[in-house]
Amino acid sequence: MGSLKVEHIYKTFDIGSVDGNCESVMTALYDVSFEITEGTCVVFGGENGSGKSVLMSIIAGIEEPDKGTVNVDCGIPSGEKKVGLVFQEAETQILGETPSEDIAFGPKNLGWNRQRVEEAVKSALEKTGLTAKKDFPARFLSGGEKRRLAVACMLAMDLPVIILDEPYANLDYIGVKQVNQLLIRLKKEGKTVIVLTHEIEKCLGLADRFIVLFQGKKVFDGAASDAVKQNLEQWNIRNPFNKYESVSDLIWR
Repeated sequence: MGSLKVEHIYKTFDIGSVDGNCESVMTALYDVSFEITEGTCVVFGGENGSGKSVLMSIIAGIEEPDKGTVNVDCGIPSGEKKVGLVFQEAETQILGETPSEDIAFGPKNLGWNRQRVEEAVKSALEKTGLTAKKDFPARFLSGGEKRRLAVACMLAMDLPVIILDEPYANLDYIGVKQVNQLLIRLKKEGKTVIVLTHEIEKCLGLADRFIVLFQGKKVFDGAASDAVKQNLEQWNIRNPFNKYESVSDLIWR
C-alpha cells in the first residue's frame, strides 16, 4: 500500500523582529527521521506546537522542508498524490454540497471516467458508513461524520497513506467511537495510517507504534506498550494509565 521514509527533516519559520531589533526564526522541526512500513498504524503524540502538524504537512506535500527528504514508496507514478491529510477542522475540506458530490471531486480531477467515479464513490461511502447520508447536506453532518467524509475522499482516490490531524477534537463519545471504528477498518484494509493527537488515551491501543515529538525533535519511537512505561509528563503528555477511583480524582492536575 505505502511505506514512508522521512530523513533528516529541518524546518524553521521567520517570526519577524523581536522588540524591534534583529530578525528571529522559530525552529519547528530539528533533524527528524523515521521509517513506517506499509499497513502500519502509527500514533504521533506531542503537545500543541511540538511540530506534529508541520511535519505532516511536509509529508503530504503542502509544506517544503528546509532540509531533508520524504519518500513514499507505493507503486504510484511520481507526481501523483500519495498521501491524504485530514485536517483537524475537517469541514474546511468539504467542497461538495453532499457527501456523494464531495467524494466524487477527487476522482473527477484525476480524469477518471463516469463509471469508475461512481464505483469509487459508492465504495467509499460504504467503507465509512455514510451511504445513508450520501445526499444529505454535507455542511450539516456531525463532527465525526465530517471526519469520516474527509477520509472517504482519500479512500475514493485510493491513497495509500492517510494522516488524521487531531481527529478527536471537539467530538463527543459517539464521534470518538466512529473515528476509531474507521481507523480499525483502515488497518484491516492495509492502509498506512498516521494519527496525530495529544489525546492518546483514545487510540493508543490501535497503534503498532508510538512516536513523540517535543519542541521539534523526535524524543521517543517505539511500541505503544513501551511508551506508557516512559515519563510522558516530561514531554507534556498526560500518562493514559492515570487511575480514577473516586469523583475527587476527576480533575486533571
